[in-house]
Amino acid sequence: MARHRDAVCRLCRREGQKLFLKGLRCFTEKCAIEKRNFVPGQHGQARRAKMVGYGVQLREKQKVKRTYGLLERQFRNYFEKAQRMKGATGSNLMVTLERRLDNAVYRMGLAGSRSQARQLVLHGHIRVKGQKVNIPSYQVQIGDEIALKDGMHENAMILEARNLAKSQGVAPWLDIDPANFKARVVALPRREDVQTPPMNEQLIVELYSK
Repeated sequence: MARHRDAVCRLCRREGQKLFLKGLRCFTEKCAIEKRNFVPGQHGQARRAKMVGYGVQLREKQKVKRTYGLLERQFRNYFEKAQRMKGATGSNLMVTLERRLDNAVYRMGLAGSRSQARQLVLHGHIRVKGQKVNIPSYQVQIGDEIALKDGMHENAMILEARNLAKSQGVAPWLDIDPANFKARVVALPRREDVQTPPMNEQLIVELYSK
């Protein structure tokens, strides 16, 4: 599976804001945005050029794509799927991304970042309705019970992620049972449930509509 292999902190610096790609590190003074909030590269410390039109739309698309850890073709496929659905394309896009299994695992507090959540899914540590699911893009449904397999309950990464999750907001579409490392999908996520980082999906719709 293709994935981004370079330093992810450079992605946050390129967008000029935290995308929360490194888990606990993003909440400490070690965060790259706290230390070097300028564009990576030889001329990164030069004043950021003011963007308009296409540049603003492109940066918004890149921000959302990088937040959910997707490459261009996969992201474009999500957009085309959102276009075929009833309702506003932008909202459909955000809700579809939020329903990914790796994102649900992240929202449950079992991983400090979506990349960690994706690793848990790929390695077969996640159960959906009692069955192993190792597809990060799996779309969760109302009534699905998502659980961590028993052998991972004492994993240091999981325990650190749970401590971090205590200071974060709870996804209202999940009924989380932290004591048993599981959650039930009680509703489909709504657009207003996606708050961090701030996203303007209408700019993405405008970009792909050119």
